Amino acid sequence: MPTSSNFVLAAKGGSFLIELRTPAEVFTPEDLTEEQLQMAATVAQFAREEVLPKTAEIEAKKPGVVPGLLRKAAELGFTSMDIPEEYDGLGMDKTTSTLITDHMSVLASFSTAYGAHVGIGTLPLVWYGTEEQKKRYLPKLASAEWIGAYALSEATSGSDAMNIRARATLSADGSTYTLNGEKMWITNGGTAGLYTVFAKIDGEKFSAFLVERDTPGLTVGAEEHKMGIRGSSTCPLVLQDCKVPAANLLGEVGKGHHIAFNVLNMGRLKLGVACIGGARLAIAHMIRYAKERKAFGKAIAEFGLVQRKIAESATRLYATESMTYRTVGMIDASLAELGDEGNRSPREVQKRIEEYAVECSILKVYGSEMMTLVADELVGTMGGYGYVEEYPAERYYRDARINRIFEGTNEINRMIITGWLMKRAMAGELPLLKAIKALMDEVMQPPSFDSAEQSDETLSREAGILASVKKIALFAAGVASQRYMAGLQDQQEIMADLADIITQAFALESALLRARKLNASGRNTAEVAAAMTGLLADESMALAEQTARRVLAASAEGDELRTQLAILRRLARFVPEDTVKLSRAIAQHCLRAEKYPLALV
Repeated sequence: MPTSSNFVLAAKGGSFLIELRTPAEVFTPEDLTEEQLQMAATVAQFAREEVLPKTAEIEAKKPGVVPGLLRKAAELGFTSMDIPEEYDGLGMDKTTSTLITDHMSVLASFSTAYGAHVGIGTLPLVWYGTEEQKKRYLPKLASAEWIGAYALSEATSGSDAMNIRARATLSADGSTYTLNGEKMWITNGGTAGLYTVFAKIDGEKFSAFLVERDTPGLTVGAEEHKMGIRGSSTCPLVLQDCKVPAANLLGEVGKGHHIAFNVLNMGRLKLGVACIGGARLAIAHMIRYAKERKAFGKAIAEFGLVQRKIAESATRLYATESMTYRTVGMIDASLAELGDEGNRSPREVQKRIEEYAVECSILKVYGSEMMTLVADELVGTMGGYGYVEEYPAERYYRDARINRIFEGTNEINRMIITGWLMKRAMAGELPLLKAIKALMDEVMQPPSFDSAEQSDETLSREAGILASVKKIALFAAGVASQRYMAGLQDQQEIMADLADIITQAFALESALLRARKLNASGRNTAEVAAAMTGLLADESMALAEQTARRVLAASAEGDELRTQLAILRRLARFVPEDTVKLSRAIAQHCLRAEKYPLALV
């Protein structure tokens, strides 16, 4: 678990929307220990010296290259961090595990294969496997002797996972299950030795099975030719009278959905993490090219609009990084309450992680869209060169698109963000409804024309904007809930808009708390963190107000709508910062560092 001097609070999932946190209560990258930073440096060196030089071979799918790299990574312990020690793993805390994924993610094709193996390919067995299953398979996964894959999706059931058609039938003597069906878009499909396959027993009971590659009746289809992540293996699986020992049922009959969805929470977090590593390198490419490329007699890095590209990219990365390490810090703090690793129940571990399902979905959405922005700005900075395959910008651009599709599309994850919060509120697990009612009572009072939050505390303007963004989220949610009641879940556009405002609140608060923590510690990166937080604050308010308008217009009309819009204008009132100045300041920090300026290794 993170061992910094501050107390990391295992806050309830989603509570960021209605509670205040202090900088000391959240974990940030700057709280990483020396040992963790050394680990990050070792991983970064491996990625730089082993993975990147083989880019052409990986992208061409040269046989054996990716599996060989995974085995090299295994020799250094990079594939076994989430596997308990008794099964030849390292049993690391989730922060260190996250750190490894972060710095391994320099090439999307490889990080996709790596992430699928150590995440959704391994965690189902760690959390739900029997003792016999773990002893049989986990050591092979830890050493990458066998690569893991996760087979859930089908041609007609991508996002609608519960609608799978694959069937499993138990033999009369109870010794085997016979599986029939087809799985699609299986990452590591062509290289895996072990598949976690989901099927319905008797066509009804959604369950999971461990299927070895050489099992009779299992056929691995041809490699898909993809727009991006071309070097990762993606294949269909055909199950035709595939006989699996009954002992290879994973978890309980009919409870496969718990495995599918709980494992995806960690998968979503790790996807956001992979986007951080990819964006960090892409920004370095952007800065290097901007300093070298000359136009109109000077480096294009001197042009304001190029500086804006660099600043926007670095700011979004800063926000993603801040949210990610804050979330994994809460997860580790929560897991620490269970005692030593050896005494933890795997089911309790996954329940503690499930607590942060909202945050994990936020990281998936925000991180993947941040990576899309960075890739696009890299191509834009490089112009014609960015569009040519000879340069990495073109690959970043193609590779970025898949991040918004797998681990649940961003549309699905937006529904999860709002839906999960509402579900917890209705169950009384989160006092969200009470907070909405209090806010609705407040806004119906005569308006107060007091100025926004002003204090001597660092970034008080940004703190005032954050408070307003949270109020806008609660107000919009309250109006929509009153209009649609239980039917709100069917209003997908509104659910997604609410998710975007909620996401902005979490991003801005995480950035603000980290900036204040940096300022208190006197670190030389405090200045650029403050500038990034300022830029993010103005962008967050603009998005929150625009999005809330759509929610209100879809939830009311006439005088009622006019009243609500007047309230929104009051909530969205703030003093804007000179974002041109902020953008230029951030860009100068990036240009001087010649990389993302808060990079620790």
